Amino acid sequence: MSLQDSILAKQPPSAPRPPRRRGALLGLASAAALGGLGLAWWQRQAPEQPELVTPALWSVVLATPQGQSLQLADLRGRPLLINFWATWCPPCIEELPLLSRFYQENSAKSWQLLGIAVDQQESVNRFLAQSPVSFPVALAGFAGIELSKTLGNLSGALPFTVVLAGSGAVAHRKMGRITAADLSAWSVLR
Repeated sequence: MSLQDSILAKQPPSAPRPPRRRGALLGLASAAALGGLGLAWWQRQAPEQPELVTPALWSVVLATPQGQSLQLADLRGRPLLINFWATWCPPCIEELPLLSRFYQENSAKSWQLLGIAVDQQESVNRFLAQSPVSFPVALAGFAGIELSKTLGNLSGALPFTVVLAGSGAVAHRKMGRITAADLSAWSVLR
């Protein structure tokens, strides 16, 4: 007997799956499909409730590039656009002039805008000295990514923007660079 024949002789023959196992798997798959359909039906029947931001958000205190403290609780009660950005993020830098213009045009209409820099203070100060913005900026460092995740930024990527209604309900989220059309659509929010 050759080596190959002895190896083949030691392997157990593959047996077809017993019919009961197939039936059980088919029953399990059917139950999962029906459960999914039932969940979809229930979600359509339940009235949609606005998603409120976590109360912990309002307790966050961040430093400004000037070294002062900014309490997010002070921004509660009016429409608020929060933009997470960094100096090393090209799409973030591209959208800052658009955000600055939006803030200038809408701050008198009770709009607030906060840029949260996921960056180091020195880099942000150097950037803002060359390219100032009209809206408040706060420093969060890398912890800003975790903060953005609490607001729905599942991937932790930048730029990330979240728009809150005056009630604290999440009105919009946007991953990636915002456009003038985005801002125009959001500006009607109260």
